[in-house]
Amino acid sequence: MRIPSTLRDLGIDDLRAWSIPMTTRFRRITERDGLLLHGPAGWAEFSPFWDYDARESAAWLRAALADATIERPAPLREEIPVNVTIPVVAPVLAHRLARVGGARTAKVKVADPGVTLAEDAERLEAVRDAMGPAARLRIDANAAWTRQEALAALPVLDRAAGGLEYAEQPCAELADLAAVRRGLDIPIAADESVRRAEDPLRVVQAEAADLLVMKVQPLGGVQRCLELAEQTGLPVVVSSALESSVGLSAGLALAAALPELPYACGLGTATLLTGDLAAQPLHAKGGMLAVGRRDPDPELLERHAAGAELTARWEERLAACTAQL
Repeated sequence: MRIPSTLRDLGIDDLRAWSIPMTTRFRRITERDGLLLHGPAGWAEFSPFWDYDARESAAWLRAALADATIERPAPLREEIPVNVTIPVVAPVLAHRLARVGGARTAKVKVADPGVTLAEDAERLEAVRDAMGPAARLRIDANAAWTRQEALAALPVLDRAAGGLEYAEQPCAELADLAAVRRGLDIPIAADESVRRAEDPLRVVQAEAADLLVMKVQPLGGVQRCLELAEQTGLPVVVSSALESSVGLSAGLALAAALPELPYACGLGTATLLTGDLAAQPLHAKGGMLAVGRRDPDPELLERHAAGAELTARWEERLAACTAQL
């Protein structure tokens, strides 16, 4: 791929487009793709979803450039506890997935279009049965509910789960999040309200969340996330944007550098891909992931190389995002 002169001036000397099918539909996609950038500090990932425009995707590019050119902060911990992520699947599959990797925390996706509240509750019941009474269960609605829907659905899902650790982004609007937080005795986590906001600090000012979900790429990089965490003063859960293990390792670097880490992180998503770019993918053992960079393996880069059409799309997208820097 052609490297834009702006990036070459920053020390970027290699670009690789990649594409890997997913094990199951997740976030309404069945294939994950992106770019890897190489610079003085190593390999980094740039993989905004395709529904993000160039302006919004520029934050993802800034994160990748920082990770490829600046050394990561010194870790305060060498291993990170992670949750297992349960997509919108049948209860029998949810039961099986809940046992993968030895995690003691599960994040269960709910509120997908066409899926009933009863089906979401059955999935939660299956996960609780698989993981036992001591496990922590959290849900993620991806801002799908209205205020009234959230107030009605969350108590049902709380009972089905045998108690929810928290509910992630039940509504899109800050006022609705704040109302749900006031109306129910279930902690509320903000994701999209931080990740896609012009001012991520508004969620704190609105008293709309008990904790924040931070994703390195959309928030502009590890250092930017550390600054936001300090400014908000709220507990942080570091989560993935469905990256390959190359990108996930940046999330681990953030989790390792936070002064406190009271929650398991949502970084165990490499198992949602049918392959990976690293020879040793970030698959949890005993519910933990080891901190450290994951470099791409040349053979795997070749195996998962994007085709000519997709590569051209990424080259065009990179140029548009670079113009936003």
